[in-house]
Amino acid sequence: MTDFIEIAKKAKEASLLTASLSEKIKNEALKKIADGLEENQGEIFKANKLDLEFAEPLVKTGELSKATFNRLKLDENKMRDMIAGVREIAKLPDPVNKNLFVKELDEDLVLSKVSCPIGVLGIIFEARPDVISQISSLAIKSSNAVILKGGKETTNTNKKILEIINNALDKVEGFPKNVVQQVFSRDDVGEMLKCDKYINLIIPRGGNSLVKFVKENTKIPVLGHADGICHIFVDESADIYEAEKIIIDAKTQYPSACNSVETLLIHENFAKKDELLAALQLAEIKLISNPESWAHEYGDKILAFKTVKNLDEAINHINTYGSGHTDCIITKNIENAENFMNKVNSAGVYFNVSTRFADGFRYGFGAEVGISTSKIHARGPVGLEGLTIYKYKLTGKGQIVADYVEGRKHFNYRELQKVPENPGLKRIVK
Repeated sequence: MTDFIEIAKKAKEASLLTASLSEKIKNEALKKIADGLEENQGEIFKANKLDLEFAEPLVKTGELSKATFNRLKLDENKMRDMIAGVREIAKLPDPVNKNLFVKELDEDLVLSKVSCPIGVLGIIFEARPDVISQISSLAIKSSNAVILKGGKETTNTNKKILEIINNALDKVEGFPKNVVQQVFSRDDVGEMLKCDKYINLIIPRGGNSLVKFVKENTKIPVLGHADGICHIFVDESADIYEAEKIIIDAKTQYPSACNSVETLLIHENFAKKDELLAALQLAEIKLISNPESWAHEYGDKILAFKTVKNLDEAINHINTYGSGHTDCIITKNIENAENFMNKVNSAGVYFNVSTRFADGFRYGFGAEVGISTSKIHARGPVGLEGLTIYKYKLTGKGQIVADYVEGRKHFNYRELQKVPENPGLKRIVK
């Protein structure tokens, strides 16, 4: 049986060492991981094939959904994106030890707000073995340690990818051990959720039931989203061909993704409604006009649709039934677009573009640990910045509070564009 507490302790120790790693070492680690994944693609595909053979009968019996099976499969495109994502993260600026502001409180009394890693991340995910390389790379670049728990349906692929990652890290001089670890059993999930002494943030990546379970069974802060109930609103001035192209992409390009559109809202004055619906059906999209629930994530080529009277009704519908993930308006009316984007209460609000762009790689983050619909800390696709927090550094020359309380000294609160010319200070605030 896994000694989870020992794993968590090692992760905590590793996180304290990674906090001071140089950007050079972190980038070298990422490049070696990308090389390792590229050189061992055959082994990864072989492991993935074993997982697919195990999962296929479960789809037939209904124990595993078709959408989950599709996420499980690694193909050439996913592999290419996985490797490219690691290389892209290596090129990004180091998110740690950045000055978020420098302020002079008084002469020779300088306050700085500096980005720093969160610490230990606990990641629980279903299917999608490419998650391991994404999250491991983001954790390394942001100087965090990570404990991964994947679904049983991806065990072989997960083991192989992590083996390649840790083999690559072993080749990097100065890189700590146990930065990326993995657990496998259901019992480990329970232990992880209780481990608030060592784990700083839990990120669940999976369906609503997983996220709900995690949130109800831990004291550790949770970052993520439950459902991906994304909407597209076709305004009365929308271009029919643009609408067809965007909606078909948002529904069929990868139907099981959380940023796939699930509900289509059409303005009652949109003249080409019938033509639009016919085009969607030709694209093999099943249309439903009276769903059992407007708050349902299909994860398939199924699209609920509704006619609305105006923009306000569309916004109200989205804010009522949406999951705060990603929602789009298709229109030629700039004022309506601005209204929509200001009033829709979601992490991503789009104008004339497919909801499938809601992705860390497509945003230029290299990859993502997940998409957050939270309004605290990080929102939308969570990349490097979302895996950092900050600390305050205050430097002075013997100042004491009594002088300010008793009026002998006064604060001047002056924003500084750069660190003052003080060698000792520059070493601390950099």
